[in-house]
Amino acid sequence: MEGDDRGLSSEPQDHLSQRGSIASSATLTRAQDVVIYLVDDYSVPLTVEGLGVVSVQELGRSVRDELRIPDAAQDAFAFWLCSPLLELQLKSRHQPYKLCRQWQDLLYRFTEASAEDISQDEPCLQYRRNVFYPKTKELLMEDEGVLTLLYKEARGNILSDRYPCDPDHWTSLGALSLALEEGVGLDNQTLAAVVKEKKLVSFLPASVAYGCSGGLFSTLRGRGGRQAALEHKLLEEYRKICSSGPSDTLHLLHQYLQTCHALPYYGCAFFSGEIDKPVQGLLQRGKRKAVSVGISLDGVYVMDVKEKHVLLGLRFSELSWDHSYPEEEGDSHILWLEFDGEEAGTPVNKLLKIYSKQAELMSGLIEFCVELRSPSEGAVASAAAAEDEVVGGGDEVNPGAGHDEDHGKERGGRRGKLSRQDSVVCSRVQALSTISYVDNGKEIKRLKPKRAASFFARQNTTPAYDTVQVLDGLEQG
Repeated sequence: MEGDDRGLSSEPQDHLSQRGSIASSATLTRAQDVVIYLVDDYSVPLTVEGLGVVSVQELGRSVRDELRIPDAAQDAFAFWLCSPLLELQLKSRHQPYKLCRQWQDLLYRFTEASAEDISQDEPCLQYRRNVFYPKTKELLMEDEGVLTLLYKEARGNILSDRYPCDPDHWTSLGALSLALEEGVGLDNQTLAAVVKEKKLVSFLPASVAYGCSGGLFSTLRGRGGRQAALEHKLLEEYRKICSSGPSDTLHLLHQYLQTCHALPYYGCAFFSGEIDKPVQGLLQRGKRKAVSVGISLDGVYVMDVKEKHVLLGLRFSELSWDHSYPEEEGDSHILWLEFDGEEAGTPVNKLLKIYSKQAELMSGLIEFCVELRSPSEGAVASAAAAEDEVVGGGDEVNPGAGHDEDHGKERGGRRGKLSRQDSVVCSRVQALSTISYVDNGKEIKRLKPKRAASFFARQNTTPAYDTVQVLDGLEQG
């Protein structure tokens, strides 16, 4: 993913040298100091024997002891190698030192960054939420330290606009954050002083606090009036929280995470890419839109980086997919998503092309998530046991995933239709440039307006519809 949407806190300059300490000062035998970062830029310093060969599994034990994370929550977090150019979740057998030494190779393979940017980029080793961790377990957790770590990561993703929100969500989350950071029962004057001192950006998404967002307050005239209205809304929501029932820290943490769970992309691994813009004239032909692609066991979500809303959200029961490699130099890796749509009221298949050097990672992660969500308990156990072998392939790194109790539709079931709504979390299919028809997986052609067989071999459900007759030509919808 590209740097503008990382959602990571900036670091003081004197910490920058520590970020490279894994790759620059480790040896294979003697004890070395290493810094493990948390999402709020808090660091955990460790002294590790044989840092050059230590594995993620061994480091995990040391970090859990240092943070006093109970055994019941040991799967809630994972190690990630992160920089402004790329984020990758590591497997238990990976050796962070060796991966840091290979970091530039990974950037050339999975990003579009320039040679100069790659040469200056250094990863930090971060301990944060494991994308395979079930959301339902978060709400059963009673350890305040673990919940606080999860809260701070979710809060960072909200404030950085990685998780797009509607006004009712960001005001509720901002007020909960205000209550957690400053306590409950503060009088109006103290509340107003706190908000003014810490700035709205400490409690509301950046696009809202800085006036880059439309929606509820977009019609207000002048910065002062808009800021005052935002502050009033935030304080009003804070008072509701204080008067609505239990307000101890544990309850507030659960409430914050539960509110985040309503966002379908909570807990996703994120990737960067581009999609074609709809053709509206000769001048716009060939232009592309930057997107962020979130993937977890809940599904795949394609989000507009600029507009901060979902363009397409699909559960695995609603899609088929594939990854194509460049055929010629200069071509792009493509992740293909196939889903149900309509043309003039007639059901058709639609294909969305996502151009990204991370398409291979995305395709592998989708495949792994589909296996984990199999209705067969045996298949789930088998897939979980084979995590190190399946995700990413070979010795590649794991970009992440998550789990939820809802398994979607049974195999062979009908994929649901998508519709456009005003909420940022709902799909905007009409705004996408898609290929509308396919011919039984052989080649893309324009077809009579009837349901087509899947274009891909990889899919979560067996198509329950017939092939159609082929006409010549292509159609872009």
